[in-house]
Amino acid sequence: MLSGRIDQISSYVARILREERENQALSMTVLAERAGLSRTMIRFVEHEIRNPSLETLLRITLALQIDLGTVIQKAIRASKYGGNINKLKGKRQKRER
Repeated sequence: MLSGRIDQISSYVARILREERENQALSMTVLAERAGLSRTMIRFVEHEIRNPSLETLLRITLALQIDLGTVIQKAIRASKYGGNINKLKGKRQKRER
């Protein structure tokens, strides 16, 4: 049962990262360059082909200028409450561009 919950949370993390990349109008290639990863790795994470390491998640979230803890919290809430991640968006922090 725990394994299924972890898989569900991981799936929401991938969705949230993809949505954030798309909201910022970044291509996978640009995100990969900013994160120091391959485009293939970004695709694997977003399409749930691979479970990323903590380092990979940190690289992606730093490149997106979002907090990994917040992403995980949103994914946990989505797994508890039916999964509409669009309704779970909190206030965004102002950031320099």
